[in-house]
Amino acid sequence: MRGPQALIDSLAVVDPAARIGAEVEIGPFTVIGPGVEIGDGTRIASHVVIRGPTRIGRSNRIFQFASIGEDTADRKYRGEPTRLEIGDHNEIREGVTIHRGTVQDRCLTSIGSHNLLMAGVHVAHDSVIGDHVVMVNNAAVAGHVVVGDWSVLGGYVLVQQRARIGAHSFAAMGSVIRKDVPAFVVVAGHPARARGINREGLQRRGFDAAEVAALTRAYRIVYRRGLTVAAALEELAPLAGAFATVAQFAASLRTASRGIVR
Repeated sequence: MRGPQALIDSLAVVDPAARIGAEVEIGPFTVIGPGVEIGDGTRIASHVVIRGPTRIGRSNRIFQFASIGEDTADRKYRGEPTRLEIGDHNEIREGVTIHRGTVQDRCLTSIGSHNLLMAGVHVAHDSVIGDHVVMVNNAAVAGHVVVGDWSVLGGYVLVQQRARIGAHSFAAMGSVIRKDVPAFVVVAGHPARARGINREGLQRRGFDAAEVAALTRAYRIVYRRGLTVAAALEELAPLAGAFATVAQFAASLRTASRGIVR
């Protein structure tokens, strides 16, 4: 099915079972398979491959040589009809690869909205990318990873499987992340280590000085006092009751499944 005013190049290959929204643009030599749904206003460049089952929302832009919704390389995968879902207003740059999920998890890989995935980024099976995330060139997340809203993964950052990257966090270029990154924290290094609160990112997004100061105090409790996570959470309770940002920071500590980056 093709929506009104869809502009599909004559050299593109679009399966008749694909659902193409209104005002979608598809460039030459792009291949759209069955089970693919593309929302209104999405623009897809040349030489892109999109396999289904995949649903892509509205007003996305996908650049050349991206591979979207391909079978995962996970050796457990046996061809099951798993899914990929992508939200709205994402920019997916050259050579990005995003794999569908596996039946061993949710059967679903999901990308939120308003994200920027720069050239060469890889998102593996069953991962969850939130909203307003930036993944710089050649950053890669392994399977079952969760990346929180407004987080930034610098160039060539590697995230081990099942790790959780907290909202508003920042991973410096080349970081290798093997444990969970709490919300609002900057990490760097191989292996990644905590460096402080993401002050610059918070200021750019309009967080006030009191919130940033409270998060700095919370960070010091966790990272400068030699406390266990459980003991630090007890110490954080009064601050978490007064500041929503500290409550979010504490929640990311509480839900860490791999231990936190120290």
